[in-house]
This record gives sequence, structure tokens and C-alpha cells, in this order.
Amino acid sequence: MTRFGYTLMTEQSGPRELVRYAQQAEEVGFDFEVSSDHYSPWLVSQGHAPYAWSVLGAVAQATSRVDLMTYVTCPTMRYHPAVVAQKAATIQLLSEGRFTLGLGSGESLNEHVVGEGWPGVAQRQDMLVEAMEIIRALQGGDLVIYDGAYFRVDSARIWDAPDGGVPIGVAVSGESSLSRFAPLGDHMIAVEPDEGLVKGWDEHHPDASRKIGQVPISWDPDRDAAVARAHDQFRWFGGGWAVNADLPTPAGFDAASQFVRPEDVAGSIACGPDLDELAESVRPFLDAGFTDVAIVQIGDEKQQQFLDEVAGPLLDRLRAL
Repeated sequence: MTRFGYTLMTEQSGPRELVRYAQQAEEVGFDFEVSSDHYSPWLVSQGHAPYAWSVLGAVAQATSRVDLMTYVTCPTMRYHPAVVAQKAATIQLLSEGRFTLGLGSGESLNEHVVGEGWPGVAQRQDMLVEAMEIIRALQGGDLVIYDGAYFRVDSARIWDAPDGGVPIGVAVSGESSLSRFAPLGDHMIAVEPDEGLVKGWDEHHPDASRKIGQVPISWDPDRDAAVARAHDQFRWFGGGWAVNADLPTPAGFDAASQFVRPEDVAGSIACGPDLDELAESVRPFLDAGFTDVAIVQIGDEKQQQFLDEVAGPLLDRLRAL
């Protein structure tokens, strides 16, 4: 049976609000919760970017049942992989085994801030391979020395290492990333409902593994208001990851999406009060074989009402699919 998750969208909500939403999402009945890990919002109108790892630490204490996950962390630029390994181990202990470390090769928006430039996609993939090797090595609690092309680790050890380490999910988008990252990860993350990716992943992981996707929706009693909010805060979504990975600032995303029309957004994101329509927008991921799908309700201003009034009935419809 498919599991359905709730997205803690750090780009659109403050830290205290995110912890409150996480508590309520668990109470409503979501199976898991994912958190973005951003230094900047996609667009200025979203207006937030709290530190995801502090939020996750609080969420781990404020919840008791839901699985938790980063969706996704880039362990190559803003964070050294040895530090990511330590953070992940700590969240795993705080959550008593409910955490999965979701990793990806990142976006310039979040990673350029440390002043190290932004490498091309081939180098980013090379860096992610090294980072995952380091994180894996450190998860066992042993002393690690690593001398790679991009990263060095000098006599590092995770002193509070959870038994069994931390499961790793990794974002893949095509054959190149699939062949490189599938042997290093436990679970697959993808933003497109691509059946080929699922089949390719399962060739590397014949035993049970999670295939985790994410779908934005814009619920509102007024469909026009739902479309307007999705256009205001999520029009960047239509650029595709080949574009989104390389734009450096929210101003850049504003400029790149200035000609995206409200009807364009409404054509790709389910908007309005019809819960059956919102649920059906998830079907492509189900048909492609994804085991887990996280929902993004667009806009902080409707988040509380969504959780109070809509999330429960929507989950019933999703599970009926």
C-alpha cells in the first residue's frame, strides 16, 4: 500500500509554524513527513528559509509516530559530508529510528552562498558519490580517514552513532544518476513519475525499497484564489530541474518565471476545493510504482485550514486510489 506524507516546506513557513504543522500532520494521519533543506526560498513571495536541521530536531521531539526525512540535503557544498553524517545520526537518535537521510546533488540557489562557485552537473555527481561514501563509512561509528578528489576526512568518528546507521535516500533523474547512485543508496527519490526510474532502481534493489515522490497541490475553497496563490509562490516549479538547479537567487527565479501565466500553473498543479481532483493528481506516481508520495500544500496562509479541515478527507481519497 502506498504511504502518503506531508511536506514541511521551509521556503514558505517559519520554524515554529513548521513544528506545529508537523504535530498536526501526525495527528491527522500522514504516514511520514519530509523537510526541504534550503538556504533561500525559491521566490521572494514565499519569504522563509529556517535551518532545516534545527526544525527536524524539534519535530523529532514533537512527534512520535511519523517517519522523518530530508527532501533533500546536498552534502557537497554548503555542508561537508562528515558534518551531514553527524547531523543525520543525531536526528536518528532523537527520533528513535524514524529518520531517513535524503540526499541530492543540489541547486545553486542554496549552495552558491558559501562562495565556492557552482560546478557543472558531471562534477556535482562525482562530488555526491564521494560524499555518500564518506557518510556511509562514518555511520558505523568507526574511525574514518578519506582522501578523495573533492573531500578529505581526517580521523573522524561519529561518537553517537545509531545502531544500523541511517537509511539513505538519493535523488535520481535519469540513467546516469541512477547507475551511479543506486548502488550507494537504500531508497529512491524522484520528482517525476517515471516508471523507468522505478524499474531501473529495482534492478539494483530487488528487495524492498522505497520509491519516494512529491506532488504540490493548492487547496482553497475558492479555485481562483488557489490558482493565484500557486502562481505567486510556485510558478518556479514549471522551469524543470535542468533550469532550477542552476539559477542562483530568488530574484533569478522571479525573472525566469515572469512570463509563466496563472493558467500555465493551473495546468500542472491541481488547484481548488475539489478533493477528488487533488487526489487524482497523485495518480501518475502510483501508476509509475512509487511507494511513498509526499503532498505539498502551497502557501503558509492556508496551511492551518488545510490541516484542520481538508487533510483527513484528502488522505481518505488518496488511500482509496
